[in-house]
Amino acid sequence: MLDIHFIRENVDIIKAGAVKKHIEVDLDRLIAVDDERKLIRQELDVKRAEQNRRSNEIQVLKGEDREKVIEQMQHLKAGMAEGEEKLKEVMIEWQKLMLTVPNIPDISVPDGESDADNREVKKWGTLPEFSFTPKSHVELMTALDIADFERGAKVAGFRGYFLKGDGVLLANAVWQLALKHFGGKGMTLMSVPSLVRREPFMGTGYLPQGEEDLYKTQDGEYLAGTAEVATMGYYMDETLDESKFPVKFLAFSPCFRREAGAHGKDVRGLIRVHEFFKWEQVVLCKAEHDESVRMHEWLNRNTEEFIELLNIPYHTVANCGGDLGLGQVKKYDVELWVPGENKYREISSASYFHDFQTRRLNIRYRDAEGNMRFPHSLNSTAIPTPRILVSIIENYQQSDGTIKVPDALVPYVGKRIIGPTAG
Repeated sequence: MLDIHFIRENVDIIKAGAVKKHIEVDLDRLIAVDDERKLIRQELDVKRAEQNRRSNEIQVLKGEDREKVIEQMQHLKAGMAEGEEKLKEVMIEWQKLMLTVPNIPDISVPDGESDADNREVKKWGTLPEFSFTPKSHVELMTALDIADFERGAKVAGFRGYFLKGDGVLLANAVWQLALKHFGGKGMTLMSVPSLVRREPFMGTGYLPQGEEDLYKTQDGEYLAGTAEVATMGYYMDETLDESKFPVKFLAFSPCFRREAGAHGKDVRGLIRVHEFFKWEQVVLCKAEHDESVRMHEWLNRNTEEFIELLNIPYHTVANCGGDLGLGQVKKYDVELWVPGENKYREISSASYFHDFQTRRLNIRYRDAEGNMRFPHSLNSTAIPTPRILVSIIENYQQSDGTIKVPDALVPYVGKRIIGPTAG
């Protein structure tokens, strides 16, 4: 959420940012409602001052004069009650409108409507060349009996899956390597809740706009699609010590997404599932743009380094305006090569938000001059499972249908080959 004073002073800039993000927002209505809000508050302030003045008069008046002032006070209180009720109604609309105002994208964000318009900024690795026609991860994992998609759908419904045997070993190996790699970056390790109250979802910007993609319980909580939500809620309504910045978390959680907008997309396999697991990087830093940019590059590079450990070809793209969320200032996606589809597929997103999230979550700190400020927030996928298995299995497949284990994972898997000749 942006500061209302900033919004009023930069209406044209925010409108241009909304156009770049392809987000509809009625700033003119917000300004009109804010004018009404301020006017009602001013009127109430005048009436409260009058109430205080007459209360003091009552203390010294007697007889008819006192009764007359008491009667006037009753009319004044009735008018105040009416004004407060009107303010309450105006505030409901004001708050709803404030939650729809998008953050301003960075000037370096490319124009575009969708992920098809994202701009490649880096490419790494050599695409594998096979002497045979490469198979999909679904074919390979099914043949090796390390995943069962038919029974997954039978038990869990559409997009359900079971990992089995070496499939479980491989997923756990990724977690262990991630723990070593990202944990070595000086982050605080956390295992965080997936069942989260509405407030952290509102604070991080996933609500109210993204409700259709969330699972909701009968008690009003939601299942999170990323550990970012709970991790950002950790310091909600708290004031932090500036000397501890940057605060860096590596958070792990199960994740759940309805994929409501993905009907017909990636219906087979592990690319797009309803339930998965993820390590997430989350950072809070000083409210300085240059610091946000520096931390953003650092977070994204951490994930690139992890992919390089696995020796999987990837490219990094800068997301276009139409592929940014409400609060994101800038975002990178790291996309891995998938031989079975002959294209790159997204594995990680790194974003920064300035104070958009912390303002909504009321996370503050006192700077060196003694001023209360909202810190900047950032997050980046460290690595998700089981999606990462898609690229591992397809890039490391061999002509006999077995899978070579990436060298970096061998100590955790305990073998170099997955398949009948495993050893």
